[in-house]
Amino acid sequence: MSVTPARHLHLSGASNFRDLGGYATGDGRTVRWRQIFRSNHLGHLTDDDVVILRDLGVRSAFDFRGSEERAAALCAMPEIAVHSLPVEPTVVAALRAIAAGGTPLSTDHAVEVMCDSYRSYVQNNTRHFRSLFAHLLEDHAPLVIHCTAGKDRTGFACALILHTLGVPEDVIAEDYLLTNRFYRRDPNHSIDLPDEVSQVLGSVQAAFLAAAFQAIDADYGDLESYIRDGLGIGQSERAHLEARYLQR
Repeated sequence: MSVTPARHLHLSGASNFRDLGGYATGDGRTVRWRQIFRSNHLGHLTDDDVVILRDLGVRSAFDFRGSEERAAALCAMPEIAVHSLPVEPTVVAALRAIAAGGTPLSTDHAVEVMCDSYRSYVQNNTRHFRSLFAHLLEDHAPLVIHCTAGKDRTGFACALILHTLGVPEDVIAEDYLLTNRFYRRDPNHSIDLPDEVSQVLGSVQAAFLAAAFQAIDADYGDLESYIRDGLGIGQSERAHLEARYLQR
């Protein structure tokens, strides 16, 4: 009897390291295990974590962090080829600007700024997500996709991958929300915002991801058009991805 691989890998230095494998598609196939991982950044990996990632054969990382984020925590494994796809963070600066205008910050502000950030993934950063899919077609697996927390930029990217592979929306939503179960904020990284606002920023909500898909509908008409025209994945590219990352 085969044992199902663990989805969440309990790494000491990357709390949100998870496998995208095992999800069933609408046509009865499943996403291959141990090919595509998602995580928070890899700058604090311990020696034991490094052993685990080497055993997994991880050879590529796709890093959505901005330039300052990357410089503050470089990948702890020099043998991993890191591909930078920078989506600069905007949320904290936007909240500070609201506070500077004299408005007391609330959780409603935090949610709206997070939703704006997700909209910007589509409106201003589609080229970076398109680059990710080009790399997926080149086959760099086993690979890991990450940003700083592995929840927002990474969460959107992984939702797009699972959609493209034919995983149902409710399953994609469940995978996205797993961050709230596993992610642990870095205690050494504090920001000058109210605790309740920081709590919103350190979690994920269905409304955040929904904002990105609403932007897709507004700008491209629907998700299928975005996959084709925004991400550059036509029928042949999609078939290639399915052949590589799905199994019966």
